[in-house]
Amino acid sequence: MLTFISFWRAAAVVLNDLGSSAFYAGGIAEQAVGAAAPWFILAIMLFSFAVRAVYVESCSMFTRGGVYRVVKEALGGGFAKLSVSALMFDYILTGPISGVSAGQYITGLMNELMTVANQYHWLPPALMDAHGSPFQFDMNYTSAFFAAAVTIYYWWQNIKGIEESSEKAMRVMQITTVMVVILLVWGCYSVFVRGVQLPPSPIPAHLTFSDDALGFLKGKGLPIFGLFGILMAFGHSILAMSGEESLAQVNREIEHPKLKNLKRAAIVIAIYSLIFTGGATLLASMLIPEGPRTTIYQNNLIAGLAMYMAGPMVWRIVFRVFVVLVGFLILSGAINTSIIGSTGVLMRVAEDGVLTDWFRKPHSKFGTSHRIVNLIFILQMFTIVVSRGNVITLGEAYAFGVIWSFTFNSLAMLVLRWKFHGERGWKVPPNFRIGKTEVPLGLISVFLALASIAVVNLFTKQVATISGLMFAAGFFTIFTISERENLRKHAITARQMKDHFQLEHQETVSRESVAIRPGSVMVTMRDASNPFALKWTLARTNTDEQDVVVMSVRMMGVGGPEFLSAEDQSFSEHEQMIFTKAVSVAESFGKKVSLLVVPAGDVFAALVHGANSLEVDSVVSGISTKMTAEEQAYHLGQAWEALPEPKRQFNFYVISPNGETKVFYIGPHAPALRPDDVQLVHRLWLNMRRDPSVQDLHHSDIITYALTRLAGQYAREKQDILRDLRNYKAAESPGGLRLGGQILSGAGPATAGPPGSPTRSPESPRTP
Repeated sequence: MLTFISFWRAAAVVLNDLGSSAFYAGGIAEQAVGAAAPWFILAIMLFSFAVRAVYVESCSMFTRGGVYRVVKEALGGGFAKLSVSALMFDYILTGPISGVSAGQYITGLMNELMTVANQYHWLPPALMDAHGSPFQFDMNYTSAFFAAAVTIYYWWQNIKGIEESSEKAMRVMQITTVMVVILLVWGCYSVFVRGVQLPPSPIPAHLTFSDDALGFLKGKGLPIFGLFGILMAFGHSILAMSGEESLAQVNREIEHPKLKNLKRAAIVIAIYSLIFTGGATLLASMLIPEGPRTTIYQNNLIAGLAMYMAGPMVWRIVFRVFVVLVGFLILSGAINTSIIGSTGVLMRVAEDGVLTDWFRKPHSKFGTSHRIVNLIFILQMFTIVVSRGNVITLGEAYAFGVIWSFTFNSLAMLVLRWKFHGERGWKVPPNFRIGKTEVPLGLISVFLALASIAVVNLFTKQVATISGLMFAAGFFTIFTISERENLRKHAITARQMKDHFQLEHQETVSRESVAIRPGSVMVTMRDASNPFALKWTLARTNTDEQDVVVMSVRMMGVGGPEFLSAEDQSFSEHEQMIFTKAVSVAESFGKKVSLLVVPAGDVFAALVHGANSLEVDSVVSGISTKMTAEEQAYHLGQAWEALPEPKRQFNFYVISPNGETKVFYIGPHAPALRPDDVQLVHRLWLNMRRDPSVQDLHHSDIITYALTRLAGQYAREKQDILRDLRNYKAAESPGGLRLGGQILSGAGPATAGPPGSPTRSPESPRTP
């Protein structure tokens, strides 16, 4: 099952991608548009607030969201496959460009240390060339080697699972934050001391596009001016915003309360990326002279910033080493984020029947989607080898998937404003009404801005357009062929794909085998289309304090299915549908559940055995189509009576689809005394206490004595007492507690409360 993470961890996963762009986005943008690039990086980071708002709205509608789900709901499967194909190009490039950039920082530092060591004659002859110069590592090839090594490391982390990888991301961002604080404080101090100038203002007259930045317009003699020039500059800076889609993919992992924590993560990401990426790029353009900035430090801008701070050289060198260390960590962490994000995207596609089930088979040990992770890993390693560690080439190709996936997503959300009229947790502001029609001005503005940049990029980013279209066409073809194959094999169920599970065979049911704490809540599921009992339970249970177990009973017997051995890891289709729905509901709440399937010849016997072995406080079930709640409680009580000692009492909740709840005690319980009965006991107590010999008499003493005397009389006068009871019940309450001519045994009603909480019977409080 998923291990849900805090909004801090979710933000850390996304920031490992978004924050990493601070190390290379400024240099790539300046190489394309000139010295005014920092202003466009800042503008992109401010614009990312609006794009992120679109993702928050989509996540409030679809827990398993992202571009594919949103576009499919609004525009259909064809557009959805096309948008995912473009997005996958972004994710495949995110890892290599981040890894290669990390290698550039490391290689640059090693080469500079070689030069310094040579100046002080510390370098051994073996590291000198024939001309007496120090050995220098090849920047591109060495960077590619580092990128490949780190990609292999994070591939293995993702094979083990997201809990491992999100913890690493959190640690990386904690260390990065220390560096960011030092960088900004020291950088602002250096600006104040030196009195440096701001970069040229972001107007068309100050834009100087390189030949590569002109793309297909190169040599056409067309003047670049006005709004078109501004949009071109925006397009060449858009890679600073890459990573937004990761927020939609990590949303399913965010813990309860999901939407509130999603908003918190979005705010943390927005502020952090604005200050870090925007602030660092602006400081670098102000403090590093143009010559070194555009040659030596173009691919490792923050390392150059460290060397041009105000202060002693020794401290600048120490800080540069720290910057390189942090840069390596966060840039390599972006590889992790790219694998997480792309795996999530392909899982959405696979769940919808676009990829064959072969891709979703869980890892035999870790339960992760290892085949999808392996596919991403192979494609990223191929990209590293083909690019040979050239950051500029990777940067030129990078923005295609980013801008087109954003454009498709915003268009789809715009369509869904009119197409989908259900509840939303949040909407992109501002919105106003003209009569009964709501006009989503915010969404319209975001879409128009993104669409304009996307169209301009087609003509000005030649490498991105050619490689992106080829890659997207390849993925689109694979998706189309795979979907047709799925439809051929699963003509009916291909549109409703099921999650994959593995059985971990245990001889007995126990808390240790299910890995839960005492006092948990057990929920029974029989119908995947009506998970109201699980929803009711998760809405009222704090899973940090109480575990929730979803249990399905596999009926055994003559003609029934054989129980699966440890080697056979398949569920029946019915069980797979049930647990797929259970996972989906748990994700929507952001709360962890454990899954259990038990073979049995009798459902009620299996429930009480499971409840007793797991030491649960409550069992929650939906209302049966064949029995009333009272009949369900009766049969459960009968099964409880047949249990061997020791046996635990528990509450049994029966939930109707409309939310009506009935609660029963299973096991011995205090009877539901009427007010007249309580008054009778009280009157007897008052009368008996008048005798001085029983001044210390209590109400409970009267009840105990009456029951003891009745038990003695029953042994001697059984038929007379039973006759009197029948006559009494017929006169007082026709029907009474009788169900089908039988009296409830081992189960009694109580008032409704949340599962696992103290439950009050009509006459006295108790905690089962």
